[in-house]
Amino acid sequence: MTTFFSTPSIHSSRLLLHGFRINGVSSSLPLSRTLHCSHVAMASTASQSSQTVESGDAGGGSDVFQLIHAHQAAAARLSPIEEARTLLNYSVRGVLSSFSKDHEGYPSGSMVDFACDDNGSPILAVSSLAVHSKNLLCNPKCSLLIAKDPQDRTDVVITLHGDAIPVSEKDREAVRSVYLRKLPDAFWVDFGDFHFIQIKPKFVRYVTGVATALLGSGEFGAEEFKAAKVDPIFQFSAPITSHMNKDHPEDTKAIVEYSTSVKVDSAYMLDVDSLGFNVKAGFQGSTLKLRIPFPRRAEDRKDVKTLIVEMLQAARASS
Repeated sequence: MTTFFSTPSIHSSRLLLHGFRINGVSSSLPLSRTLHCSHVAMASTASQSSQTVESGDAGGGSDVFQLIHAHQAAAARLSPIEEARTLLNYSVRGVLSSFSKDHEGYPSGSMVDFACDDNGSPILAVSSLAVHSKNLLCNPKCSLLIAKDPQDRTDVVITLHGDAIPVSEKDREAVRSVYLRKLPDAFWVDFGDFHFIQIKPKFVRYVTGVATALLGSGEFGAEEFKAAKVDPIFQFSAPITSHMNKDHPEDTKAIVEYSTSVKVDSAYMLDVDSLGFNVKAGFQGSTLKLRIPFPRRAEDRKDVKTLIVEMLQAARASS
């Protein structure tokens, strides 16, 4: 059964957007995950107001906060379990925690590379000489932690808990193929002291908004996690964001301003999924993480381009 928790009420007079003061109070609050616990309806850019609030406007502090808060609350995004499944599927490095063989009762952490199979189970190639291999032989219970943005502790953090099971000889070639598809340069998998293990999930924990007023967390069972869909567009994040950030930064900025009705200094696209994209926006010398929803779900990579062009045209028409 899924459990998910969040802060139910937020008082705008006491909050701050990464250094942006509101009513003279200083704090730190990224808004990229605002009300992420609720799977809200998609906000159409077609009905977006053509007016934007300038950072220097009179009373602009409260106005800007209210605009961004309302926008982020309504911005369509993947459900928590879909995002957890997607991020794990496309991640290749995390922190493996096992129970120490030499120091009984104490956890031991290791940075490891991994690849998920079609069921969301992480595959690891481990050396028999490694400390974590020896730990797992004694106690297979472990966890694997993935951070969406290791530089931002308020962003999504996923911890998969499960049992590390050695891969049998009959399954080795199939597992090896899955691993090398994600990590093609891992030539060491064929060294004599290496073997494959697979972490069979028991439950997956999801946390976002740490150290903010918008803390959200949830826990998903193994079957629910396995049944969750991987977003088909997220895999194209790197080429899409690279192109937009290199060749069309002003277009991204225009779309962000049109979508949020707030003037920003800059906008850097971070990642893309079927329902929209995330950006880092410069505002008054500070940085905001914002969610920008598509007017409808993207069907494929080509459709993402169509949607971005539509959003840019709407932004230009409103200016």
